Amino acid sequence: MSETKRIKTALVSVYHKEGLDEIITKLHEEGVEFLSTGGTRQFIESLGYPCKAVEDLTTYPSILGGRVKTLHPKVFGGILCRRGLEQDMQQIEKYEIPEIDLVIVDLYPFEATVASGAEEPAIIEKIDIGGISLIRAAAKNYNDVVIVASQAQYQPLRDMLMEHGAVTSLEERRWFAKEAFAVSSHYDSAIFNYFDGEEGSAFRQSANNQKMLRYGENPHQKGYFYGNIDAMFDQIHGKEISYNNLLDINAAVDLIDEFTDTTFAILKHNNACGLASRPTVLEAWNDALAGDPVSAFGGVLITNAVVDKAAAEEINKIFFEVIIAPDYDVDALEILGQKKNRIILVRKQASLPKKQFRSLLNGVLVQERDLKVETPEDLKTVTTKAPTAQEIEDMLFANKIVKNSKSNAIVLAKGKQLLASGVGQTSRVDALKQAIEKAKSFGFDLNGAVMASDAFFPFPDCVEIAGNEGVTAVIQPGGSIKDELSFEYCNEHGIAMVTTGFRHFKH
Repeated sequence: MSETKRIKTALVSVYHKEGLDEIITKLHEEGVEFLSTGGTRQFIESLGYPCKAVEDLTTYPSILGGRVKTLHPKVFGGILCRRGLEQDMQQIEKYEIPEIDLVIVDLYPFEATVASGAEEPAIIEKIDIGGISLIRAAAKNYNDVVIVASQAQYQPLRDMLMEHGAVTSLEERRWFAKEAFAVSSHYDSAIFNYFDGEEGSAFRQSANNQKMLRYGENPHQKGYFYGNIDAMFDQIHGKEISYNNLLDINAAVDLIDEFTDTTFAILKHNNACGLASRPTVLEAWNDALAGDPVSAFGGVLITNAVVDKAAAEEINKIFFEVIIAPDYDVDALEILGQKKNRIILVRKQASLPKKQFRSLLNGVLVQERDLKVETPEDLKTVTTKAPTAQEIEDMLFANKIVKNSKSNAIVLAKGKQLLASGVGQTSRVDALKQAIEKAKSFGFDLNGAVMASDAFFPFPDCVEIAGNEGVTAVIQPGGSIKDELSFEYCNEHGIAMVTTGFRHFKH
């Protein structure tokens, strides 16, 4: 069987026609005959080229409101016939079936229709039947047929035609088939997930746009990102984003989205090492950096406000990997762009998935994203002493940070500034001791500070240690069978405690 094949007849039936005219022109110049339906046929003829109607081949019109157009043996026989198999060739000659060497088709926009909030009848009509069948048939017979399954593949087809005309190699046809099955599997996954709703009866996730990273978590590991990172950020400066950068960027986005006040955060290894909410970006930066200027070295920076020149001048004084902001003043960019490899990202408005998943053992763990943000109404005062308005504000502030820190986690805060945190510890006492030691090492006074914990206290030991250091208010989920011991200690020592009922473990 010859690996090189010439395209003699092309079946073209597409929803998206932008970018198709140049391809049609080149195919016509190569002597390719066209077979098409409805609007696509009119488009080809509008370019001045003859096109045979599928209805003339099948002797059936488009029926059932367009649901049945190409579903016919004379179409699928022409695609699926094996040119090197004598029996197939005899049969298509007997039944007057033309060989179809190129199929250009795309699918009804099912996902876009769902995203638009359309009613179910409109969504169901966007489940493509003929198109998906044509894609699978042509891809299956890639030994003889070229399949172009989406508008994204118009350009590769055009490049191939411009390079060597209407002649294709087996390698090229197999590549197009691989891309076609990617299109069909993604499409079917979207349809299944629509019907499955929130049941989660099977795990079907599909992501396109593979981005090969320099390496994975370590240099000896390969790493890839699947998704549309460009929908979330414009990278306006710096080196290529790495696997570890992406982990920190994800943690930074999750964290900053908790805050509405002007806030600056510094992250290292997915945890906040500095964070403050202040009236200006410069003040927020200075107080965030004060939280741990040592760990800030080589970190990822994020803010929810526009970075101005004054802030950029201070930020530029330290080494960091990535900075993320909704925008930058021009003179701020001139300053921040002085370091060649520094990654500068402008964050766009893009919705994040509501579910999270990770591979584990021989399967996948799936959970809903933790979207709970506690408010004053969620707080239940469990001590005789009620917290002040300032303490409530600081506890909610600290709770947002502890929610986005690796468990076991303790956060100490005061005046809407992160004083220190203890993260990723095997015991809550160790997490607290780590936080206290860090806060003291950077000269913070813990008198009047608040403490947040991502889970309840099984013993009153953490409350005792924090109280001895001057902490005056504590926020925790509650729910321990020994809660009363912590409550009693707080009552005896004048500490206010509130519970939320919500744990925020993060592993």
